[in-house]
Parts: sequence; C-alpha cells; structure tokens
Amino acid sequence: MCGLLVAGCGDGGGSGDGDQAGPADEKSATGDYPVTVTDCLGAKATFSKAPERIVTSNASSLELLLRLGAGDNIIGTGFPPGKGTLPGELDAQARKVKVLGQSVIPKEKLLGSGADLYIDTFASMNMGGGMGDAPTEEEFKAAGIKHIYLKSTACAAQNERPVTDLSAVEADITSLGAVTGTGAKAKELVDGMKKKVDTVRKAVGRTAEGERPTYFFFDYDAGTKQPTVVCNRQIANAVITLAGARNVFADCDGDYQQVGWEDVISRNPDWIQLGVRDRGSEAANERAFDEARKWLKSNPATKGLKAVKEGHFLRIGSERTTIAGVGNADTVRAIAKALYPGKVG
Repeated sequence: MCGLLVAGCGDGGGSGDGDQAGPADEKSATGDYPVTVTDCLGAKATFSKAPERIVTSNASSLELLLRLGAGDNIIGTGFPPGKGTLPGELDAQARKVKVLGQSVIPKEKLLGSGADLYIDTFASMNMGGGMGDAPTEEEFKAAGIKHIYLKSTACAAQNERPVTDLSAVEADITSLGAVTGTGAKAKELVDGMKKKVDTVRKAVGRTAEGERPTYFFFDYDAGTKQPTVVCNRQIANAVITLAGARNVFADCDGDYQQVGWEDVISRNPDWIQLGVRDRGSEAANERAFDEARKWLKSNPATKGLKAVKEGHFLRIGSERTTIAGVGNADTVRAIAKALYPGKVG
C-alpha cells in the first residue's frame, strides 16, 4: 500500500507540524524537474516533467488537483462528486471532467484512458467495492501510467499510532504540488489550513483532556442497524481531536469499525455529528440531516443518549470530515465553534 510523499513517510500522527520537506518541495515551487516522490513502502517515482493527462480515482484526489490549479490536466475520474458537493467554481470545473466510472473505474477503461498518471485514493485498501480486478503495477507500467496513492487515505491502516493532526493531508497537497509544478499554490493551501487549525488550537488548546466534550460521528448513510464508527486511524479522528473534542471510539485501532448500539450507549456522547453524505443541494442536505436527527430521537436505543436529550447535534456533512482534503481544516473550526461558543471566531 502506497502513500504519496515528497520526502520520507511519516505515520500521520503527532504534533501537527508534519511537513515532510525535501528537495522536491523547493523544486516544485519553481517548476523544476525532475521531481521524485516516495511512497509508504519506500518505492520512488520520478517525474521528468509535470503530468499532462491525469486520471483520479475519486472526488477526493480530483478536488485536491482542482484546488492546486491543475484541472486542465485531468482527463477523467471515478466516483465523481455529486452536483454541488464542491464549492463554487470548483464544482463547475468538476462538471467538465470526464467520468470514467460512477464508482471504481473499470480496469480496461483505465488502462486505455491515455493517462500518464493515475492518482489512487483507496484501491490498495480494497475499498469502494470490487477492487479485485484492479490493474497490476506491471500493467500500469506497460500502459505508460505512473500509479501513486494518497497517503492520507491509502496509508491509514499502516499508521503506527492514532491520527491526531492533518500532516498527512498537508503532505499529500505538498507532494501533488511538487508533481504538478504547482508548489506555490500547494504552500498557500497548506499555510491556510495551518492558520485555521492554529486559531482553534489557541482558543481551546488549554482545555484539559478530561474536560473536553465527548463526540460521536454518526455515519447515518452507512446504515442504522449496526453503526459504523470512525476509529483512531481515520482522518475524522484528527478533525475531532483538533476541534477540542474526544472521539468516543478513539480506542479502536483502524479507520472504520462496526459496533453495536450498546457500545454507543455505554459511551453516552456529549455531542453527535449527523454525518450525512452530500445530496447535491442545500435543501436535500437539510432533509437528510432532519432524517438522521429524527431517527436518533425516535429509536429506543438512542433516544436516551445525553446528546440526543440535550439536542446537541452538529449538521456537518460526512465528506468534509472523513475524506482527507483542504476542507478538513474548515470542519475543525466548525466543530470547535459549536462546542466552544464564544471562544472560536
């Protein structure tokens, strides 16, 4: 399993100053090549010039490239973002990208796409349903396609300790900037994320661990019969932690895990995030939030939870919390504003 890095492969946990700086960072700011990136297993990929025909596996990697200003070089994607999922102009740009697959891009279509780079968010994690027929590295090479993974998602299961900061996301942005020759924009995005998170840290960072509110990410769209929770290797754990809250399932190793409602009841969270996935419009999203809230308030197993009785719900979409990207920093701030009213601007 690989993760995109410019220099070295960290584990994504720790202090938050996780810049994996190296020569490629400096070159990318001026568009100098060659640029070499290193994956999580130590293998290297060298680019003699910026890729011109990029295919992305899903909306996460697509959004990162669009934010970097490399949209003109994207020739296709899988798992396209729903209409209205991305903000403003990014949404309009995403509409123009050819959809090679509504879910996983079929092997033959990917290999025959004419791409010179495929950015893979999760194939090696066996996610997304039916990755068994994914191209081998030999097939990618024969088709002239360089194949790299995003560290912040593809390397999650390899993390040696809980993910408590956004350094892995920042490393992906920096590395993609190096590869695409958009290093200056990458630095701007990373600096902006750090500024937002630092503002929250200054406001709530001195709150004692035991005084921080407990927090449950309710993945409504993953099913209600048996809840799927975010564990300590998922990027959501970092988002929740940086916001000054305590993920009630931070004790489970991995990214996701199915539990029983009795496990949620025993943890009795102070706050619950209604983690619904984007429906394509504000009105549709509000209806989905209402449905999730209604389910929690009416279900015998959950209506007695502290957060439910006190109406402590956060209407923050799933994607901006569980999918690594620039928006994670905005979610940190949104959660902190709700949990610490008056402290976070």
